[in-house]
Amino acid sequence: MDDWKIEGELILNCNCTVFCPCVVSLGKHPPTEGYCQAWMGVRIDKGHFNGVDLSGLNIGMLLDIPGLMARGNWKAAAYIDERASDEAFDALVRIFSGQARGTTGLFSVLVGEFLGAERQPVTYETEGKTRRLTVGRKIKGAVTPIEGAEPGEEVKVVNTGYWMGPDVTIAKADQGRVRDRGRVWDFDGRSAEICQIRWGSA
Repeated sequence: MDDWKIEGELILNCNCTVFCPCVVSLGKHPPTEGYCQAWMGVRIDKGHFNGVDLSGLNIGMLLDIPGLMARGNWKAAAYIDERASDEAFDALVRIFSGQARGTTGLFSVLVGEFLGAERQPVTYETEGKTRRLTVGRKIKGAVTPIEGAEPGEEVKVVNTGYWMGPDVTIAKADQGRVRDRGRVWDFDGRSAEICQIRWGSA
């Protein structure tokens, strides 16, 4: 079994018109449009895979899910930071395809077609409360947390059983553009989420 761990932050923007129901229903409630199309970005602050350092790298993903998330038959593609060494690239492909098991092992069950992984310039930046992800010319996204009753305070769903992490910040996409693999998606103004992640093999 692979020994791996990554800590950092994840952002996701999907086609749901209101906050993604999958977070609370754990994939048992259908997306608001009946299907899920999404892009995702991960910033690895600290991480390793069988002794290979993954710290400082970024990853993008494309997810295309035909119905209930829990029913599987997903299509997924991964975009690996072009700064990754060959060893780090292979490690990240294993993690984000589910082959390394552990936290992301569910991908190996739910993804019916892995569309592959490729190197791309992947940037993940924070400006104020806004997070921005750019994957070459393929993904350009920005998400900002929504505010609650207390000015300046973010709205969060806490203590969930969601696979990404128990505490999810509700956000909205300022920009959500995907142009790759026959997909032309624009999810500006739609559901987004931000999650601090601690994933690993154990």
